[in-house]
Amino acid sequence: METNIVGVGVSVSDRFRGVVDEKVVRIEHLAPRAQRLDIKVTHRAYHNGRVEDETVELTLTGKGPIVRAEAVDGDKFVALDLAVDKLCEQLRRAKDKRVDARKHPRGARLDKETGSISGVDVQPASAEALRAVRTGEIPIITGNEEEADYSPVVIRTKEFGPEWMSVEDAVDRMELVGHDFFLFIDARTDHPSVVYRRKGWDYGVISLTTQTAPEEGAA
Repeated sequence: METNIVGVGVSVSDRFRGVVDEKVVRIEHLAPRAQRLDIKVTHRAYHNGRVEDETVELTLTGKGPIVRAEAVDGDKFVALDLAVDKLCEQLRRAKDKRVDARKHPRGARLDKETGSISGVDVQPASAEALRAVRTGEIPIITGNEEEADYSPVVIRTKEFGPEWMSVEDAVDRMELVGHDFFLFIDARTDHPSVVYRRKGWDYGVISLTTQTAPEEGAA
């Protein structure tokens, strides 16, 4: 696996590179298909009396999703240890989920004896809904959505291409990048959705559903 180390505001010593080589063995053991590990070390000095610190960012790329981890400490070697521990934990959890998925596959399952289908959260449409679709009685939403109210406060903006996936896959991607939330488009409903981490090992999902625009002049 190729390793690339970059220092921002700090030099990268041979000793640090040697420690990185030792840590890489752990990562390769958990991610044998990984192709590249990028390490960014950033030194930050503050003018308000705050103690200087070092930030170590790890980005692992290869066949599959990108995995990231980050840690901050006054000592860059300690920050490296913390970041590697986070990265390895994310890889370990992803591996456990793959093993569990093989043992307990998700998705639709057909019982050949009874003809029933399980494992799919689908509710059949009512007779009234089917009749409304057939006769064209379902209302059609027209017009453009109004632009969001202007806000002068912009902290950070990122744009990504849309990705359709299941909620379970979105949770896996969120764990791999080490974030507390992940934005995606639910492949089952086509709704923009966000999975997020709750307390413990629970997760939540927030989805946007299409609705009619408010009428002009409404209070």
